[in-house]
Amino acid sequence: MSAQPRQIHLNAFLMHVGHHEAAWRHPATNPENDSVDHYVGLAQLAERGKLDSIFLADGLALWNNVRYNFSGRFEPLTLLSALAMATSRIGLIATVSTTYNEPFHVARKFASVDHLSRGRAGWNIVTSSQEGEARNFSQEKHLDHHSRYQRAAEFLDVTRALWDSWQDDALVYDRNSGVYAETDLIRPVNHTGQHFSVAGPLNVPRSPQGHPLLVQAGSSEDGREFAARYAEAVFTAQQTLADGQAFYADVKNRAGHHGRSPEEIKILPGIAPILGGTEAEAKRREAELNDLIVPEYGLSQLSKMVGIDLFDHPLDGPLPADLPTVDDINGNKSRFSLVIELARRERLTIRQLLTRLAAGRGHRVFTGTPEQVADQLELWFTSGAADGFNVMPPYLPGALTDFVDQVVPILQQRGLFRTEYEGRTLREHYGLARPSARPVAGTAVRAGVPR
Repeated sequence: MSAQPRQIHLNAFLMHVGHHEAAWRHPATNPENDSVDHYVGLAQLAERGKLDSIFLADGLALWNNVRYNFSGRFEPLTLLSALAMATSRIGLIATVSTTYNEPFHVARKFASVDHLSRGRAGWNIVTSSQEGEARNFSQEKHLDHHSRYQRAAEFLDVTRALWDSWQDDALVYDRNSGVYAETDLIRPVNHTGQHFSVAGPLNVPRSPQGHPLLVQAGSSEDGREFAARYAEAVFTAQQTLADGQAFYADVKNRAGHHGRSPEEIKILPGIAPILGGTEAEAKRREAELNDLIVPEYGLSQLSKMVGIDLFDHPLDGPLPADLPTVDDINGNKSRFSLVIELARRERLTIRQLLTRLAAGRGHRVFTGTPEQVADQLELWFTSGAADGFNVMPPYLPGALTDFVDQVVPILQQRGLFRTEYEGRTLREHYGLARPSARPVAGTAVRAGVPR
């Protein structure tokens, strides 16, 4: 591990033309640009800024109100395969659900992307939160929240075992003897559990990173325990420094209970920065975006977050008193709690809450000059609330360009962020060790049949 001073980690969360729900209406964006060139340009821009990684979210249903905003784009692993060829250093993180996939093909796909990118792949592990996703996978009902995390835990155990089913030196390519691979170093998984039965081994050799970087984004009780056990980076949402500090300390402490060092988990709160040369200019840019909000879209999103239809409630009144409890929510429990606490703490009307959520969906929005944004990042980083940040540009490409050209140099001047990439793999960017291949129980294989 490097003995250099601790530095901020930065991930660029890319979402079509930006995270603000009205970004597609803004004259600085081009919502009709669905070509791979758009994403290549964004990835190369983030790489020019020496960011650790880029991240693509995903969902398995058309669940936004597509009348007023886009919903879904390219399947993320397919897109990352293309971006791997257009970049050379930046990490490539994609979201894949453990609820509506199987361990073998997820292990195979991420190992493949890790090979294609020469060690830059990362997996954002989600359990899915939308009821509509179940109906696209022959299910009448979404699994309950706790069961989804139980399935996810077994899913991760199997996936990691598959990645470890090949030892690093299994491929020998001995032309003289005719031995292509040393089969004593390739072993089945032979897993039989509550949710999965997987023989293995994987049909992809061990990848450059051993395991792609494991990322997680849930902040509920189940989510925190899962992160402490498995995650190496955590995308999270907190509105206040105190909340960020509490989450940071809690997850790091839980990691110790799983025999892990706190340094093995990087906590990356989301931030949607709206920049201007002056604070007044930044506020004007924020107002321009907010003036383009379509309330019907925000109401649809907010109704899903809080578990109650809000269309019959007055926009200029508060959230209704008869809201569900967090125990009633079978979707994103942590986001439900965050939104309710935000509305009550600041006594927001529904209309005001829609505006507050428009750019970050519960993630922190900060509007100001590049220096003010850098100050906020430094404050959270040095105050025990973050190891880095999941940067969510409100509109693209302009807001990412502003961040790379205006905020990153300030962080570099303060010695808080790299000026050049030192490593080549995503794990090296995050200062994380490459996992050794763990022994897998079972006999060696010969010609695809256990020996």
